Amino acid sequence: MKRLSLLALLLASAVAPSRALADEGMWTFNDFPSDVVAKKYGFKPTQAWLDQVRLASARLAEGCSGSFVSPDGLVLTNHHCARNCIAQLSSAKKDLSKAGFHARTLAEEQRCPTMEVNRLTEIRDVTKDVQGATQGKQGEAFEEAQRAVFAKLEAACATREDVRCEVVTLYQGGRYDLYTYERMQDVRLVFAPETAIASFGGDPDNFEFPRYDLDVSFMRVYRDGKPAKTEPYFRWSKTGPKDGMATFVPGNPGHTSRMDTLAQLTYQRDYSIPENLFWMMELRGRLQEFGRRGPEFARMSEDLLFGIENFIKSRKGGRAALVDAAFWAQLANNERTLREKVARDAKLQQQYGDAWDATAKAMDTLKTFRFELRLLEQMAGLQSQLFNTAMTLVRATAEAGKPNEQRLPEFSEANRPAVEQQLSSPAPVYPELEEMLLTYYLTLLREDLSPDHPAVKAVLGKDSPEVVAKRAVKGSQLGKVAVRKKLLAGGTAAIAASKDPMIALALALDGPGRAVRKRYEDEVAAVLKRNGERIGLARFQLYGTSVAPDATFTPRLSYGSVQGYTANGKQVAPFTDVAGLYPRVTGQDPFRLPDSWLKARSKLDPKTPMNFVTTNDTVGGNSGSPVLNAQAEIVGLAFDGNIQSLGGDYGFDAAVNRSVAVDSRALEAALRDVYGAERLLKELGLAP
Repeated sequence: MKRLSLLALLLASAVAPSRALADEGMWTFNDFPSDVVAKKYGFKPTQAWLDQVRLASARLAEGCSGSFVSPDGLVLTNHHCARNCIAQLSSAKKDLSKAGFHARTLAEEQRCPTMEVNRLTEIRDVTKDVQGATQGKQGEAFEEAQRAVFAKLEAACATREDVRCEVVTLYQGGRYDLYTYERMQDVRLVFAPETAIASFGGDPDNFEFPRYDLDVSFMRVYRDGKPAKTEPYFRWSKTGPKDGMATFVPGNPGHTSRMDTLAQLTYQRDYSIPENLFWMMELRGRLQEFGRRGPEFARMSEDLLFGIENFIKSRKGGRAALVDAAFWAQLANNERTLREKVARDAKLQQQYGDAWDATAKAMDTLKTFRFELRLLEQMAGLQSQLFNTAMTLVRATAEAGKPNEQRLPEFSEANRPAVEQQLSSPAPVYPELEEMLLTYYLTLLREDLSPDHPAVKAVLGKDSPEVVAKRAVKGSQLGKVAVRKKLLAGGTAAIAASKDPMIALALALDGPGRAVRKRYEDEVAAVLKRNGERIGLARFQLYGTSVAPDATFTPRLSYGSVQGYTANGKQVAPFTDVAGLYPRVTGQDPFRLPDSWLKARSKLDPKTPMNFVTTNDTVGGNSGSPVLNAQAEIVGLAFDGNIQSLGGDYGFDAAVNRSVAVDSRALEAALRDVYGAERLLKELGLAP
């Protein structure tokens, strides 16, 4: 992990007020630094330009980004963002991951069972509403007041099923905005290449550069059974990216911790990240062993294994940044500088001076029950689809009987359509995979909480994890949509009367999970929110919006340029091309090419650019983001970052942090010369 520069770290920590020194920041659309961009790149984004980019951009419920690329609902995103849909539409007889998917007519487009696409239509400042409701409150009272005001604002906004509203916390609570989205739940797969080219190089190449991937998929959103009208939309660049060109990446970066306190980062470094890594690395081994049982077992587990491997590599990179002595010293210096500025102002010190100590105390409290929190609530079921369905049914029915303001946020009225879509999904369930996942989860439960823990006794009794998991999976009927719908409609009475063993397992864990969650919310989350808000207000008073807020999986826009970098003393060129792809082919995974690319080799111009890098500040969640030029035309498709970018959760160094994208010219060449996707080319305006 290359050490982050002092200058970049100062910018990343939001201590330095200048925002003109590096391409750092994932900016909200209502506070984009257009003047800074104009000074550095000679182009000033206007409000009309920003509005067009915002409305042509999309957020995917799978934790990804996308963009509208035709007036008829066509959405461009990554292949790995569509993996869940591809897996759900696959079968033993037709594995779309291996074969790819190409709908040559509108009628052939297949609906993704659980996909949702959102488009941000409005941003409204609700800071006074939220801070007024929580003013003077601490602990449980603060948490309840904030939850109530969030639910009230979201419910008043989401007046239709096709509207989604969220209160977004910015600057740690220094500001709150209400985001209104157009919700689109009828999403259909249009095109996806084979996984062999979409993630060529697999885990060894993940977070690396040079790269040679065609990580792309196209989907379409529908309204009332017809393609939705989606204007504005992005046009395709006729020339593609060039070295040094200014680039813009709209998307939904998932989460950063650049404004967290040292106490919070210490917890991540010493507890959260390493402990989660231990669990996920064992799960990876179990999934790999599961896949070795045969081709069908490998297909069942492929999507989950991909996600786990990505998590492991990204978290290892993040922790590598936090254990770097120079990096940590600068983080400490940044916090000290901010606290000293607050201390020098008597009024600020009185208002906010003790916020850091309160945060540290809350993190010490969290350490004492972190395993219970993770295993009984945050990671309950550990990816078991049947268990998650059971817990959703148990809680959705219980929460429905409460006033909206008192419900768990995920079961608020504003989130009801998403819950109903999840429970109505016809996606296949694989009992063998479910049994393996549930066995591992119950094993962790017993190992890390001890056999004498009340929750472990309630779940296992005198049985082993294997026995309980097998009984719950084999006896469950929750794989059937009709059963789920009946239980949801029947409410708490139907849940109480159910003999389904998976429902019984969820009920046994619901109480302990709620209890530890409430403890966390009252003793930790409320303290972090309240004091994070105070630190945010202090920073706000000192620097205003001269720095970008931390990422929150909400629409943002970053600026940068196409630019290579130096790694290990060697210059890394910003582009790769088709000529560099074929020499890397070994014929074995993960460096195997599909037959379509082997057959098309003579048709492809070897000089066609394949992948490229930019200085845009992006993190997980930006997958599927379009890369735009100053004319708001698509020149690429973001799909990854380089290894140096893995410290991006905590800081940004424009010298080495790079976003990795598929070149628009490679996408066009593949559609034309490899897949013969004439209908898509015509819709994109690329037909000759």
